[in-house]
Amino acid sequence: MRGPVCLLALPCALSLAVSAAGQTATTAQQSAAAGGQSASRTYVPSAWVPIASYGPFAVMEKRTAALIGSTDARSPAAFRAMLRDYPAIDTLVFIECPGTYDDRANLALGRLIRLEGLAVYVPPGGSVRSGAIDLMLAGTNLTISDSAVFAVHAWRERGGREAGQVPADSWEHTKYLAYYREMGMSLSQAKAFYAMTNSAPHERPRWMSGSAMREWIKGDPVLARSAPQLGRLDLGAPLH
Repeated sequence: MRGPVCLLALPCALSLAVSAAGQTATTAQQSAAAGGQSASRTYVPSAWVPIASYGPFAVMEKRTAALIGSTDARSPAAFRAMLRDYPAIDTLVFIECPGTYDDRANLALGRLIRLEGLAVYVPPGGSVRSGAIDLMLAGTNLTISDSAVFAVHAWRERGGREAGQVPADSWEHTKYLAYYREMGMSLSQAKAFYAMTNSAPHERPRWMSGSAMREWIKGDPVLARSAPQLGRLDLGAPLH
């Protein structure tokens, strides 16, 4: 199981997103250009109260929701309920995403995100860890800011075995490779990415910057596509 990597309480996570708004326009445009993505200005709220909450999802405005918290067995149903009530949502912002308590449900949720055609945006200060990285890959368009942070670690079974102790041809491994293939990776890319996600012990995650994470998905026709215009996320302060 890719259990959550705990780091920040919710108020701190929102503060991270807010403090990132002080960056200069030049920095953001250079960062976007360096990642081969659109250099258009992007935004997250400086201060906001969700319109509605559905498990770890918070509706920011009629077309945008945020992922804030760990996913679990109830998250796919929460996601469906959110889109039932707010069918215009087309962008999911990853703000504070520790991981998942249920791998199977998490992968099902990722497939739902892809099926619904949502774009994914990881803003400056965004934190995506453990199983939340799998969800991030589901975005039909994916934008990752340089100052976003990521953490990967080997999954661990409830019985205590970690990924490296499980036979290579077991379903516990192949379910991830199948998922990455569905998300647009070639088989060789899926294997390399999966190995990277298990490259640190469960208790000692490997931390990565947004620019480093982009290197792992660079050049993929699905994952590295240019981001959509995100200017409508302006609910307060621009992340220049």
